[in-house]
Amino acid sequence: MEVINTLGRRKSSVARIYMQKGKGIVIVNNKPIAEYFPVAEHQQKALKPFAVTETTGMYDVKVNADGGGIAGQSEAISLAIARALVKLNEDFKPSLKAQDLMTRDPRMVERKKPGQKKARKKFQFSKR
Repeated sequence: MEVINTLGRRKSSVARIYMQKGKGIVIVNNKPIAEYFPVAEHQQKALKPFAVTETTGMYDVKVNADGGGIAGQSEAISLAIARALVKLNEDFKPSLKAQDLMTRDPRMVERKKPGQKKARKKFQFSKR
């Protein structure tokens, strides 16, 4: 089996993954996933596509993740893995789609407007 290359994004995070048949080793930015994501919730979120398709431990994944924070990166990895699994086997798509793993979350940080403190917050108004 050849190496499958896919990309996932969330907020300002980008995750590029390289997946191939193996023993289930996941390496994120040259570190094991348990070391890169010390919080178990982020590890589970990143590896959820494997749990949904019951392919845990069948593929080795190498991830290059950058931008954003830990939560955004874990969700970007999840999207990339889901896309790679669909490239491997189209039969996985309905189950992944039912769990909302095939959808790119479009929510982004709103930009700061001029004349305001933040995106929505205004400077204090003084009548007199």
